[in-house]
Amino acid sequence: MSSTPTAATAAEPKGLAPRRLAWQVLQAVAAGAYADGALERELGRTSLSPADRGLATELAYGAIRQRRLLDAWLDQLGKVPAERQPPKLRWLLHIGLYQLLASDRVPPSAAVSTTVELAKRGGLARLAPVANGLLRACLRRREAGDSLPLSPAQSADLAVSLGVRHSLPDWLTRELLQWLPPDRVEAFGRASNSPPSLDLRVNSLRSSPAAVQAALAGAGVEAIPIEGRPAGLTLKGRSGDLSRLPGFTEGQWCVQDRAAQRIAPLLNPQPGERILDACAAPGGKSTHLAELMGDQGLVLALDRGEARLRRVSRNAERLGLRSIVVQHGDATTLAQQQPELLASFDRILVDAPCSGLGTLARHADARWRIDPAAIDELVVLQRQLIDGLLPLLKPQGHLVYATCTVHPRENAQLIDAVLAEHPELELQQSWQLWPGDVLGAGDGFYAALLQRHG
Repeated sequence: MSSTPTAATAAEPKGLAPRRLAWQVLQAVAAGAYADGALERELGRTSLSPADRGLATELAYGAIRQRRLLDAWLDQLGKVPAERQPPKLRWLLHIGLYQLLASDRVPPSAAVSTTVELAKRGGLARLAPVANGLLRACLRRREAGDSLPLSPAQSADLAVSLGVRHSLPDWLTRELLQWLPPDRVEAFGRASNSPPSLDLRVNSLRSSPAAVQAALAGAGVEAIPIEGRPAGLTLKGRSGDLSRLPGFTEGQWCVQDRAAQRIAPLLNPQPGERILDACAAPGGKSTHLAELMGDQGLVLALDRGEARLRRVSRNAERLGLRSIVVQHGDATTLAQQQPELLASFDRILVDAPCSGLGTLARHADARWRIDPAAIDELVVLQRQLIDGLLPLLKPQGHLVYATCTVHPRENAQLIDAVLAEHPELELQQSWQLWPGDVLGAGDGFYAALLQRHG
């Protein structure tokens, strides 16, 4: 049988493939998949150009982030509410609407025509006129100056209007308004829907920021220093496959957000010390600790996830770090399982599992997965981690508790409760970063530095 493409396949309109891939990612996420995993799988099945890979990524992540806003437009424009639309059509319309409302790289005519064509080719031919009508109605509304599809009752409720505008769940906007003034909540929403910066941390044991910057410039990639991050560079524009960039194979740098680059220096590791990274995978902070201590001493990288621990080992090997020892285990019970480790670590990092509310821009589907009940469970685990790890810390030793969330119950309130029950601990410093705080970019992070006396 001939393997020549069919006429229909050969004549497929330009730009359809990345939009189809984004549509498939949305359907997978609706079925329970994680957005990053679904996108990685779909990209691995295709041979798209770098530009098309970038478009597919933007459309998939953007439409997932903006799900609530896109549903609000469907509710206003269609005869059938978004939740009652055929799921396949709903997610396809999200791809089309996102291009019309949020993408400055796609002409409106291309957004409409490709969506209608995908409907015809994707088993929704009967509903293609519906897609065409809805998208054109959206264009007319936009041209008339309508920017937000809200009913009068929704407009009168600040939490709801903020939630629709920034595509956040109501429970989160209501809590944000308890913590922040409305203008800061607006800023949080904007940051949570902006594509995250792509930041690098230069491995000081193998190169320097200036040398890496020059090598990247030679490959046509612009990198600029990050203020306040001695080892930090941020990439501008599109960089393509990072593993092909100069210095990656040689272990001269790794990817790490500028906010996360503040955590390891707060612990202030010294050469020759014993350090425990209790929730280590995928290894960004373990490797940073090893670099800061000149790769002299021990960094015990502990994690419950065996597959994720393999990433720690691969990262350490690529960066040429020999002081990192990887161990599979549960940090909450490590003291009971290995009593020989009691009071044996100079410093401990607890980069705790958390709600991730500071990284909504980076994890497109996180806002739809987390809820207050999940935070209740996380707070219990976070407290178990600290209580379980304190016996492993030497007298006068230091412990850093860190999260990538902004929820006070997981951060300052939890540390206050720990200090109230552990008089031997002293809080030396703490800080809360909000998304976008660091020069308009960066994730939201919390960190507290504790010292154990006695």
